[in-house]
Amino acid sequence: MSKVVVLKTSPNNVIEDYNRLMHLAEYERTIQKQNRTVIKINLSWSLFYPACSTPPWQLEGVLKTLQNDGYKDVVGVENQTVVTHPWKGAYLNKWLPVLKELDVEYSPLTNEEWIPFKPKSEMLAMNDIFGEIIVPKLFLGSNVIHLPTVKTHGHTTTTGSIKNAFGGLIPKKRHHAHRKIHEVLVDLLAIQKEIHKGIFATMDGCICGNGAGPRTMTPHIGNLILASEDQVAIDAIAAKTMGFDPLQIDYIKMAHDRGLGIGDVDQIEIIGMDRNELNKTNFGFEVSKSPVIKWDQRLRRGTANIKWLHSLLFHSPVFKTFIFASETYHDRIWYPTVGKKNIEEFMKTEWGKLFEKYEYGDYPVFDEVKEWNPY
Repeated sequence: MSKVVVLKTSPNNVIEDYNRLMHLAEYERTIQKQNRTVIKINLSWSLFYPACSTPPWQLEGVLKTLQNDGYKDVVGVENQTVVTHPWKGAYLNKWLPVLKELDVEYSPLTNEEWIPFKPKSEMLAMNDIFGEIIVPKLFLGSNVIHLPTVKTHGHTTTTGSIKNAFGGLIPKKRHHAHRKIHEVLVDLLAIQKEIHKGIFATMDGCICGNGAGPRTMTPHIGNLILASEDQVAIDAIAAKTMGFDPLQIDYIKMAHDRGLGIGDVDQIEIIGMDRNELNKTNFGFEVSKSPVIKWDQRLRRGTANIKWLHSLLFHSPVFKTFIFASETYHDRIWYPTVGKKNIEEFMKTEWGKLFEKYEYGDYPVFDEVKEWNPY
């Protein structure tokens, strides 16, 4: 039976609670010291927005636990997308001073060497979409610890640990995976099981995201943190707390059916929180889609059988128009208006006050980030 640890927490105790969380989950059995440990941070927006990306206390709590337990070979990573920047995101989400204080290197995956990989597992969609599968050489034989947040997603209903690998195992052109996103996520979990020595996740639900995730959400104070070595189980329990039936979410159901983890809540052992209390936990979230995701889905579905048009829209410089439209909507329209108001309300909370205590540090000096071909 898979185990998921669920703890209530508060801004005053969250760092200590992450330590307790990881030990209750017996993470050292999965993440062994003799292997390099990759910390896959979650960046859904270069700008700071509550619940959108890994908060600094989650990063600090996990890294301090590793440091106190004697882990030496640890590296933090995140990737670039057509709408996010790994260095700007690390600065604006206040990761860099935490990494520096705990002497952990930060390495954007665009600067790592990527090598071809042929999975032994049957692929549902990766080969059809990308042809050749490539992975960061850094990942081979390493442990990985995922740091997702509890939030909704317009493409996948919820997003968590399994989806966090999406940013680690596919380069910048990964937007092509949206047309078969659930199948791709299941493929990525199968690939992880082949390339990593150990897989573990902590999920931050201190502030959760409801609505048109993963960016344009309504923040919700959840005061929960979760951990597990079973990526399907932790996503299932997170989905349950949000108010969804995990086995009605395609990527969870497919991963469960393929034996990649447990998605049936009744088959998961809950540690730290009484099961009756967990069963009563229901944030009542409802997934919705931003205009960008709505049009992405409509255009991809509508042109899927018109090869020349689909290629023109998504595999040529015409696609830069969509990138520009997404950046304009998110960064220049929604964020300064609705987003700003939500952030102001968040900053009045105890979690907002905790975020303000963290430093930005100096703006990073970095070599130009390698440009992946987005087409």
